[in-house]
Amino acid sequence: MKTFEELGVAAPILKAIQEMGYESPMPVQEEVIPFLLGEDNDVIALAQTGTGKTAAFGLPILQKIDVNLCQPQALVLCPTRELCLQITDDLNEYSKYIDGLKVLPVYGGSSIESQIKTLKRGVHVVVATPGRLLDLMNRKTVNLGLVKNVILDEADEMLNMGFTESINSILAEVPSSRNMLLFSATMPQGIAGITRKYMKNPKEIVIGKKNEGNKNIKHVYYMVQARDKYLALKRIADYYPNIYGIVFCRTRKETQEIADKLIQDGYNADSLHGELSQAQRDYVMQKFRVKNVQLLVATDVAARGLDVDELTHVINYGLPDEIESYTHRSGRTGRAGRTGISISICHVKEKGKIRQIERIINKEFEKGEIPSGKAICEKQIFNLIDQVEKVKVDEEEISALLPSIFRKLEWLDKEDIIKRMVSLELNRMIDYYKDADEIQVVDERSERRSGSGERERRNGRNSANSEEGFSRFFLNFGKSDGLFPNQLIELVNKCVPGKIRIGKIDLRDNFSFFEVEEGEANRVLKEMNGYELEGRRVSVEYAQSKKGDSSGSRGGYRERKSGSNRDRGSFSPRSERKEKPWRRTSSDRSSRKKSRY
Repeated sequence: MKTFEELGVAAPILKAIQEMGYESPMPVQEEVIPFLLGEDNDVIALAQTGTGKTAAFGLPILQKIDVNLCQPQALVLCPTRELCLQITDDLNEYSKYIDGLKVLPVYGGSSIESQIKTLKRGVHVVVATPGRLLDLMNRKTVNLGLVKNVILDEADEMLNMGFTESINSILAEVPSSRNMLLFSATMPQGIAGITRKYMKNPKEIVIGKKNEGNKNIKHVYYMVQARDKYLALKRIADYYPNIYGIVFCRTRKETQEIADKLIQDGYNADSLHGELSQAQRDYVMQKFRVKNVQLLVATDVAARGLDVDELTHVINYGLPDEIESYTHRSGRTGRAGRTGISISICHVKEKGKIRQIERIINKEFEKGEIPSGKAICEKQIFNLIDQVEKVKVDEEEISALLPSIFRKLEWLDKEDIIKRMVSLELNRMIDYYKDADEIQVVDERSERRSGSGERERRNGRNSANSEEGFSRFFLNFGKSDGLFPNQLIELVNKCVPGKIRIGKIDLRDNFSFFEVEEGEANRVLKEMNGYELEGRRVSVEYAQSKKGDSSGSRGGYRERKSGSNRDRGSFSPRSERKEKPWRRTSSDRSSRKKSRY
């Protein structure tokens, strides 16, 4: 293994990183640094988060800066404000012994006037989110004509967030004679388009295998009934008393609900989602970084760019719709050489998705058994004893109090003191689990025998089987219309006044299924059938059998599946369309004039 000095890193930067505790290069650093120190080299690096990527590109781009030229000479693009600030902090640490070098973070949610003033005074490195940088370029306040190095960090996430057009506009303004490095955890199709257009014979560096998960992460799944998912989450949190992790949820509403429940039940938790203001997000993130919050409940979008190295667990409160999202979620733990655990709380309908993920990350999931109340109480008690053993005693501070304390407790022997100490700390938990019912374990084999096999689900034959307490609906829009889960949720919320709890979403090519609570089923059916999109009427039907009707949806979706694409509306990606409001057809407007709009 080479040293940083052998890789060509200059003395001022070496001094800084040695003070930070860097001893020898990580694999991605050993591969990338020599290329970026050269000229006219393009690199595609596939590596998971937590593998030392920031130093891999940060050290060489800082070394190539001409401090006497106060113009942007390096550009780092990243998907989120949080990652933008984290990269900036790291670059400032690496360059602390390079006099006069200035790094500017450029992101939305802060004063653009302040960023413009700093640009006018002169900066050497710009770390930016695509949207805000494009805004500055349109105002003619940033000049990229002297940029020598361009870094796209977490490129796959930027594409998933709809930044493709912004990235193309930015790269078109950067000189062709520059190094370009594209970092990605996975290799989706969109990245190939960028590489063909803007990179010259790029060298591909793969740390591990393409799309493969971090080898330091253990993957576990628990198979439970949908109604027991929250109880399972609590048991997992109780079984790991020192847990420090993220609980991923599918929607903003679910995120807030789960966080509120955890807080009400006495857990040290908080939520992070898109409905929070920037100030609220910053406050939550600061509490989480300093470990005042033990469990952060978050959506995928809100957690992007979250850079915390010491997470012990990632918990999937249900698997994500996009399998690649699982790689990003699990990659939040097991960083910087540490080990981590990725836990998925699933119901039996997600078993097939587990197998798909196993093939992609090239690792096998371990099936977990929900901890019993007895096992949890034992784990909590021994954790308390470990804390007592390891507590630091300040003799000087407590010496004046000890005589009075000894007199107060002299009538108790050692055994009594230990019993009372344990009871004082754990009575609530012991009482709770003493009478708690065990969570029912799902027998996957019996589920398959009863007709919920993966093949039958793919063929749509068991569309009548919805989660308990939910009704399943057919919708005449699907993936080929550009429909994604978040857009389906948005559609339901726009059409139906009030809060609607949405269950499983199943997207097919030309149609979709989704579930809502049974109590809201008739209202959803009534309200949604009155809407249209670009001249095409929204059609929602029961997909499940009703009161002895074994015909299910009676082939309604099969008829549409074989239909022509001619009548299809469009859910184009946001970057390719103007927002168009959902509207009622003329025949329905008059009868429902007083809607929530």
